[in-house]
Amino acid sequence: MSLTVLHEDKNSKARLGTLKTAHGEIQTPCFMPVGTQASVKMLSTRDLEDCGAEIILANAYHLALRPGIEIIKAAGGLHKFMGWDKAILTDSGGYQIFSMSNPPSKPKVANKKTSLYKITDEGVQFKSHLDGSKHFFTPESVLEIQLALGSDIIMPLDECVEYPVTKIYAQVAMERTINWAKRSKLVHSQRSTMDHRPLLFGIVQGATYEDLRKECAKRLIDLEFDGYALGGLSVGESEDLRYNIASAVIPELPPSSARYLMGMGKPQDLIEAVILGLDMFDCIIPTRYGRNGSAFTREGKIIVRDSPYVKDFKPLDESCNCLACQRYSRAYIRHLFNTNELLGLYLVSLHNVHFYLRLMEEIRQAVNGNSILELKKKYANYN
Repeated sequence: MSLTVLHEDKNSKARLGTLKTAHGEIQTPCFMPVGTQASVKMLSTRDLEDCGAEIILANAYHLALRPGIEIIKAAGGLHKFMGWDKAILTDSGGYQIFSMSNPPSKPKVANKKTSLYKITDEGVQFKSHLDGSKHFFTPESVLEIQLALGSDIIMPLDECVEYPVTKIYAQVAMERTINWAKRSKLVHSQRSTMDHRPLLFGIVQGATYEDLRKECAKRLIDLEFDGYALGGLSVGESEDLRYNIASAVIPELPPSSARYLMGMGKPQDLIEAVILGLDMFDCIIPTRYGRNGSAFTREGKIIVRDSPYVKDFKPLDESCNCLACQRYSRAYIRHLFNTNELLGLYLVSLHNVHFYLRLMEEIRQAVNGNSILELKKKYANYN
């Protein structure tokens, strides 16, 4: 078992654990800063180490297109290429093919002439969002890419559908996802070695249809993955619907396996998801908000580039010990944003990642002390 559950909260389904990978153990619940293109935007790997990150996320789709797998292999693998010696999870790129190949001006409908990608049972044909070049990903090729990268946790190719979607198509996509998971599992078993056996997670799909989600979970469990992810959420559905789906699926998943909620969320989302029994999270929010001048603090989110902070000489968060808060004031950081100095983007991004990782520490402490519901109240009105 890759996950060891150390403690379960007495008042919820939250749990504390450790996830064993080839590049070290990860304390769960955990947050993975997103380094889509082998870089967490604005930050160095030393910054991430200083913040306490134990695992980051990269994306096979983006890395396969640029710089290309051969270059990363020549560098000795993704860890050496990016100068990071802790764990890496790589996403397969299924969601990116769906989203990047369809700009907002184009309808996001698969298998139509207006779409820049085409899904068949064999795989996905798509045009690069970089130069329009044609590519074809199969479950097998996506696994091979991630094995070549040397990832610690790899994700199979899946079909992420938009919201809303008909139940008929949601079922087609679910069946395709399960079939691709079987093919991915076969490659994983054939190509993994004693020296390099990454963890392989199955991805539960089924859109917002509870019965499809449960069916998908049960059939993936029969294939015996190392962990299980909830994909295809936070794509436009309401918060209540999102949590209802998660609540329905989690009891179906093995308690001895890691549970990963893909691609969300805000601080209160993380706490709620932990209460439901989820273990792993990733989201672009900390660095994206940071680059836009929005900082997360214990009192709530502030937009530090705005005029109220022109003479505010307090740190972003007086309780924080990150570099930004130890050395610089809100007024100075606002000045950086208003003079287009990149240091401002760096400092707020650094602070936000630090905030998220500190929040996960706070969540783990609350779970260990059976007080996660009290922590939820603390963040109930977080903006």
